[in-house]
Amino acid sequence: MSDLFDEYPMLIFALESLLALFLLVFIVVWTSSGKKKAARTTTNDQQKQQKSQ
Repeated sequence: MSDLFDEYPMLIFALESLLALFLLVFIVVWTSSGKKKAARTTTNDQQKQQKSQ
């Protein structure tokens, strides 16, 4: 394995950048899904309050 990195030293940077990209996408998806769930919850609560009145 170290022979591979010795032969292609830029491979480490490529792997690191791919990992950083994956983490960025994961964080964005995670946070945006949380906002959608919160919006759905507040919308459902408002609809329940309107129906009960």
